[in-house]
Order: sequence, then structure tokens, then C-alpha cells
Amino acid sequence: MRITDIQRCEVRPGRLVEWTLSPATVAAATALPEDSRPPAYIQESHIRTAKCVRDGGLFVPTWLGTAFDIPGPVDLDVLQEALRAWTVRHETLRSGFRWAGASGDELRRFTLDPADVSLRREEVGDFPDADALVRHLQDRFDAVADALRWPNLIYTAVVRDDGASVYLAFDHSNVDAYSVHRIAAEVHELYAAGLSGRPADSRTPAASYVDFCEIERADADGIDSGHEIVARWREFIRRCDGTLPGFPVDLGLPPGGPLPPQRMLSEPLADADEAAAFEAYCRPYGGSLVGLLAATGLIVHELGGQPVYRTVVPFHTRVKSRWSESVGWYVGAAPIEVPVDRTPGFPYALRAVRAELQANRSLARMPLARVLRLLGAEFRPTSPDLYSIVSYVDTRDIPGAAHWAEQRAYGLLRVSYGDQVCVWVNRLPEGLWLASRHPDTDVAAKTMRLYVERLRDRIAAVAHGSLPAVC
Repeated sequence: MRITDIQRCEVRPGRLVEWTLSPATVAAATALPEDSRPPAYIQESHIRTAKCVRDGGLFVPTWLGTAFDIPGPVDLDVLQEALRAWTVRHETLRSGFRWAGASGDELRRFTLDPADVSLRREEVGDFPDADALVRHLQDRFDAVADALRWPNLIYTAVVRDDGASVYLAFDHSNVDAYSVHRIAAEVHELYAAGLSGRPADSRTPAASYVDFCEIERADADGIDSGHEIVARWREFIRRCDGTLPGFPVDLGLPPGGPLPPQRMLSEPLADADEAAAFEAYCRPYGGSLVGLLAATGLIVHELGGQPVYRTVVPFHTRVKSRWSESVGWYVGAAPIEVPVDRTPGFPYALRAVRAELQANRSLARMPLARVLRLLGAEFRPTSPDLYSIVSYVDTRDIPGAAHWAEQRAYGLLRVSYGDQVCVWVNRLPEGLWLASRHPDTDVAAKTMRLYVERLRDRIAAVAHGSLPAVC
């Protein structure tokens, strides 16, 4: 599934239909007692950061979403029930937070029973112009899929005689990229079941992310500032001058300036044969993730001159199979430091990255937000965007991946404001796809274009045998 934004996912004209949680569902949620299961640290950090930025006068949309086609003519009643059944199956989508406590500064959870969840459908109208439709969808997703409101999800369909394009958006607190990648297949399955008259969802209910939050938080609350994981992060942050690392190149940003608008970069990186050859070359050292990080370290040294490539690597936290079908935000982070000024070549960088990941990957199981809370004043954030990332996911085994091209399936990112660089590389059946958000400056655009071109060249050089064999 290609990652992109709403402007680049083949939006076509049609009749727009929208679903949100019904007034009856919202009223039921208002009357609910507290759910004792706490937010995950990553959820709480996300919501508090959104509130801080909003209180400072800036609205920064951060929703994630997906787009995919359903062949037609489409039965909207059946589609609505498929969407409702899918929502009910994943408990986090019917769970939210309120500000509570004596100071009004504590996040308390509430969770709806499945029977209380219903959708309201609204016929928005015809959009003969695709650009106008894109603007409308983005504005609606910004308004509804917002960290500081509930419900914070919205479903839409653009209906035509030959089918419909479905667009779903969620605040990031309830979904990660893996969750988004699974949606198309699940909704297609539920819709097909509804058309045939079968029960909408006879499968075992998905494990609850809300339960995971409780388990993970209990583990995280069991450590203190003297724990080994905290100590290792402390040393890493000290070497980053009290903060977390950004992308070590010039982005054209003045020191201390306001949070800048960002730009999206989304394009193919390698074809299927090149992706396979790159993976085969890097496999002795851990595979394509290691290769991408090693290549990035060398390239940013060429572009920016930093002697050590420091970054934070995202890893999923679905370490037990019970969470594999669950929708939620299952992401942790681990630090790595790779000397690149004295590295004689790509194979040596591969070895260095592998050693760092082997030593530090286990740190990703402890929520970074918990670690930073324990560090207190030792950590000095300079931006609501805490750090830059380079992420890699092989999506080919995700259910439904073989049908993404014919379904015009996309993972959607909202690109709004931020002073960091985030790079996502996905392995698809057709090859490697890169998406990135970066500050919208001429300097950053030029730098990121050079980075992507050199990354593409390095992958091609590996694939076509222009680098020495790894030994």
C-alpha cells in the first residue's frame, strides 16, 4: 500500500456520502462511567502535545487514514453495516478520553459497549470537480479526526455508477501504519459478507488495544529513573545535547523560529527486482531496514558532514501474536549511533547498524514517553515533533496486499506543520515506495531531493552488483 496524502491518492469526482458516530452513540458516551484502563503513554503524550500546541495558537492536524475502491454498484446500507461492524470489532475505536481530576489535567478513559455503537449517514452532495472534493475531504478530516475531540474518526465514500472510493480518517491516537494497512481487506470482507447475506463478522473479536494499553502501562510504571533502559536513553540524549536527534542536514530553518509548514514527498524508490536484490545483499546483516539505515547514515554524512549518524528507529510492539489483528498504536522507539566519518564503505556501515540494533532494539518495548518523564529536566524538547525517523515495513504479507493495486489502496498521512523529517519506506509487491514529510523550505526540498536520489542510486548499485559483496 503506497503511503501518500489526500492530494495524491487518485481522488475522482462523484457523490459524497459521510458517516460519523450517531448522536445516540455520542449521548451514550457522555453518560458513561470511567473505564479504569489508562491511556497508553504514547496516546497521552500525543494528546497533551496537541493541547499544548493548540493552546499556543497553532492547529496541527495529525490524522492517519486510508483510501480504497469497492466495485459497484455499491449498496450503501451494506457498506454502512460493514463499517459499523468493523468499528465495533476494534475496541479502541469506541473508546475515548475526558479531561478530569481536581485540576482538570488528568486523562480518563471511557469505552462504549458494542450495542451502543451506530453510524449516522449524511448525503453531502455531488462533487464534479476533484480538486474541490480533495479540499472538502481534508477540511472535514481535519475537523473531525482531531486529537482534542471525540468522536475522532470519520468515514466517507465517493459514489459513482461503477463503484465507490472509500476514505477513512482517524486521529493518530487510535491507529498506526500497520492498522491502516489492514483496513481495506477487513472492510472488503465484511462488505462481501453483507452482500451475500452472511453474518457481518463471524470471526473471533480482535484483541483490544485498550487491554494492551493497560498491560504496557503497568509494566512501564514499574520502572524508575535508575532503570537500565532509562540510563541508556539518558546517555544517548546527553550526546544529543539534551534533546533527541533531528535529520542531520540543513533544512533552511532559522533557529528558534515558529513551527513551519511541511511538504509531502511520495514516489517509487526501486522496482520489485531491485528491492529483492537489495534485501538479499543486506540479509546477512538483518535485511532491508539495516540497509536503509546504513545508506542513510552515509548519505547524510555526505550532505551534512556529521561524523556520527544518530537517529531514533521505530519498531512495532506487537510482540505477541494475539495483537496481530488489533487496531491501535503499537509503536516503540530505539536509539542508534553509527560512526560514518571513518566508515570505508557500505558493508562496514551495515555491520555498525546491525550491532546498534542488536544492542538497542529491546529498548523499544519501554514507552519512550515514560522514559522522558523519568528524565525530567535532563531532556529539553525543542519541538512538538520530538525526533526524525527513517522507518521500513515489508507489507507484502499483510492480508489483502495482493489486491491493493486493483483497489487503488493508499495509506494516507496528513502533512501540516513540523520541523523534523520523517521517512517511511514500504516494501510492496511492485517494489520499494518512499514517503516523507519535511519542512516546506527551498533548502529542505533540495536536500531531500538529493537524499532520495542518492538513496535510489545506492539501492540500484547494490541491486546491479556495483558494490562489493558483504562478508
